[in-house]
Amino acid sequence: MTSHLSIGDFSRATHMTVKTLRHYHELGLLEPADVDPRTGYRRYSADQIPTAQVVRRFRDLGMPLEEIRTVLAASDVESRNRQISAHLRRLEDELGRTRRSVAALRDLLTAPAPGRAPAIELRGVGKVQAAAVTATVGAQDVGDWFQGALGELFATVASQGLRETGPAGGIFADELFTLHRGRATVFLPCEGPVRALGRVVPLLVPPGEFAVIEHRGPTSGIDAAYGTLAAYVSRHALAVDGPMRESYLVGRHQTPDSALWRTEVCWPVFRTRGPDRDAAGDAGDAGDAGDAGNAGNAGNAGNAGNAGNAGNAGNAGNAGNAGDAGNAGDAGDKDPSDPARKRRG
Repeated sequence: MTSHLSIGDFSRATHMTVKTLRHYHELGLLEPADVDPRTGYRRYSADQIPTAQVVRRFRDLGMPLEEIRTVLAASDVESRNRQISAHLRRLEDELGRTRRSVAALRDLLTAPAPGRAPAIELRGVGKVQAAAVTATVGAQDVGDWFQGALGELFATVASQGLRETGPAGGIFADELFTLHRGRATVFLPCEGPVRALGRVVPLLVPPGEFAVIEHRGPTSGIDAAYGTLAAYVSRHALAVDGPMRESYLVGRHQTPDSALWRTEVCWPVFRTRGPDRDAAGDAGDAGDAGDAGNAGNAGNAGNAGNAGNAGNAGNAGNAGNAGDAGNAGDAGDKDPSDPARKRRG
């Protein structure tokens, strides 16, 4: 005769509450061995304890109940392990994102050492012949769109035997930040006009003048560079209307090691003198980005439309890696928010 445990005893044996066991029974995830048809009392067998412990471990790891059901119902070990491995990979990805966010926050809370503040350069850029992909995209889709477009550009330029003449770049309309939906262009400079194919078309990238800062490393922390740049532009009254640009000097296409990535963020400006470089921390200029009191507003732009609200979680359009692009109320606002991080992956 098989001995049974009451739901209370089974709760003690598995460290699951009675409420949880009843819920799992209703879902068909962990059904009792027997239910008294007269009283409705649930009884479990000792053989069910290992299954209950597995369910509890999976829940501790954040696995959704539906996935746990799939694992338990798997007909063979290989299928079961495949489901578990997929969830573990998601956990590792989440852990990586958490670590990058923690590192970025620590950087915001730590003022840069004297002489180590990032340099900001005022630069004029001439027109550039390029292959390009343009679309109106939403912030939630921009990451997948960006990676696909960039891969299509490299493949098309290579298949047509054209020589790349510079790093890939991106042009991003204000609406992508302020409304989380806007026009985005990814381009790859190349020698000779590209033949239109699929989404790829030839483009003459217009000239412009920019304040430029370089971000090194994973793109998850590029919002700090946006904030520093916004503060500099605001303090020097240089800002003009125009889309943001990014230049991907070293990115995923060159190396999978994100520590080696280098991205230039380019803010459109009106330049009144020749080439200039300015340490971001000079005379207290952009050092505000490291002020712990302004960690959520890393580019304290000094009442300039909150142009450098870099604490939100994103940026403007890099290739890897969407949060709050907010502050749309001012037509001149450029909030270096999430869409960029989503683009870069």
